[in-house]
Amino acid sequence: MTSGIIWPTIALVALVYCVWVVLFRQRIAHIKRSPPTAEDFADSEAALRYFRPVEMPANNLANLFEMPVLYFALVPLLLHFDLANPIQVALAWAFVAARVAHSWIHIARGPIPLRFAVYIASCALLAAMWIGFTVDLLNT
Repeated sequence: MTSGIIWPTIALVALVYCVWVVLFRQRIAHIKRSPPTAEDFADSEAALRYFRPVEMPANNLANLFEMPVLYFALVPLLLHFDLANPIQVALAWAFVAARVAHSWIHIARGPIPLRFAVYIASCALLAAMWIGFTVDLLNT
């Protein structure tokens, strides 16, 4: 059933919103702990310096709009061509799980080698989805 691809997609959207909430809460707490001055927002570099203590959620949120964009582009194609088969759904869930793990490690300032390994795994899973889609499309 092709609609099974919707659930990992909803889960990935939920992850984006969760990271956004973490970012919002950490920034509000930082602002309360260390009220900004006009100089803190004089330019983009000053703002980056001001928010440096709570930069990881922002970095991770930006990261969720890089490779995952290819996932969000693929899902409508899978649905349109009725190619969201069980393998694609399983790969989608694995991709989302890897992205959740990456976000957790990234925001928690976990070990960079582990974060990188999880990132590469998520990219490989996404590549497998695109390769599978292309092969299936060529075979239709």
